[in-house]
Amino acid sequence: MDEHRYKPTAHAGGAWNADEQHFSPLAGLIVHAIDRHLAQRPGNSLTPARISYDILGRIALDECEIKVTTIRPGRTIELLEAVLLIDGRPVVRARAWLLASLDTSAVADSPHERLPAPETLAPWAMGEVWNGGYVSSIDVRRTTLLRKGRAAAWISSRVDLVAGEPSSALASYIALVDTANGIAVQQDPTAWMFPNLDLTIHLHRQPQGPWTGLDTTVTFGPSGQGLTSSVLHDINGPVGHAEQILTVRPLTLD
Repeated sequence: MDEHRYKPTAHAGGAWNADEQHFSPLAGLIVHAIDRHLAQRPGNSLTPARISYDILGRIALDECEIKVTTIRPGRTIELLEAVLLIDGRPVVRARAWLLASLDTSAVADSPHERLPAPETLAPWAMGEVWNGGYVSSIDVRRTTLLRKGRAAAWISSRVDLVAGEPSSALASYIALVDTANGIAVQQDPTAWMFPNLDLTIHLHRQPQGPWTGLDTTVTFGPSGQGLTSSVLHDINGPVGHAEQILTVRPLTLD
């Protein structure tokens, strides 16, 4: 495709519907587009620290276009917006805050314990719970469920984010974060729907691959809303947090 247009493969297939895209690789693709936007500016030294995505509608398994613009320019703080369009219609709107990089290693600290290493956990057959080309393309190592809605897992991908193009460590990492909503389910997805309407990622450290670590808690409220919350890790420890708001509803079978 051209530099702003991308065509999904079968590896992007959604978990809820086969003719839709899973949001996880799309989130990474938007970061890839932001990286390309920033690469056109010489001397850029700002680092993405928060990326929020709003899912505006059905994401068809079809060619998409991504447009990136600068909303608030600055030398130490900047705000970018990326809009993903399918058939000319916006289906995802994302905003990214970029911050200046400084040496704060003397005060770096986190209260979150590191996850067990990926190689210490057994592979989990996520495809036995979820359908779709995306789920079948990833390697998942999950801890034993302590209770419904509580699990930790490592995710890695067997395929490149964009065929024939290198992607940054950040884009490849974020391309797996949205998987969190499927690793610690509260209810059987054949009886209940709980898709997320957004994804917000805050980073206190830039992650490194090839594994995305998710320490995830899922809460269902009493009136149709839910929340998936994750502490994000790479193999060196915690890197940030992710939140996903859910619309919870029973599945009606014909």
